[in-house]
Amino acid sequence: MIFIGLGANLPSQRYGPPRAALGAALYALNQAEIRVVRRSHWYESAPVPVADHPWYINAVAEVETKLTPHQLIRTLLEIETKAGRGRSVANAPRILDLDLIAYDQTVIDDVTKKGINATVPHPRMTERAFVMLPLDDLAADWTHPESGLAISEIISALPDGQITRRLDDASGYQGTEWTAPD
Repeated sequence: MIFIGLGANLPSQRYGPPRAALGAALYALNQAEIRVVRRSHWYESAPVPVADHPWYINAVAEVETKLTPHQLIRTLLEIETKAGRGRSVANAPRILDLDLIAYDQTVIDDVTKKGINATVPHPRMTERAFVMLPLDDLAADWTHPESGLAISEIISALPDGQITRRLDDASGYQGTEWTAPD
């Protein structure tokens, strides 16, 4: 199973509020040889690390693709750029954030290929409630390929103080405020 983390906390001039941009990103994935099989519930979460930024909207999508991990990461970066994401400093607010969380049981440790630096599974996923709770929605029996820990074990060991709330779906594409083109 391949999982992509979805996040945003700034509105997009092109798509609107953060969850609308995430809906447009899910649509873009389907247009780019990446079939969205299903997605978790949407979550609202406080920034990690704690910062005076708007709260994030997060989810995880299970996808199918023939792209390699590096090709997939390159495509995720292209979708972010097309949505208007700029990169400044680490943990800055963003219009769109797409991360390869896990690619089957593949482990890649900072291998650079054609300019793409990748660590799979995502190196900070086990520290983030906004990743682990949505991942649990999709694959409660998943185990971390390096540590062998079950999701329930990882969730019980998450750092304290992370505030995450599950949201109801909106009425647009993939439970967002965005409407897909006909």
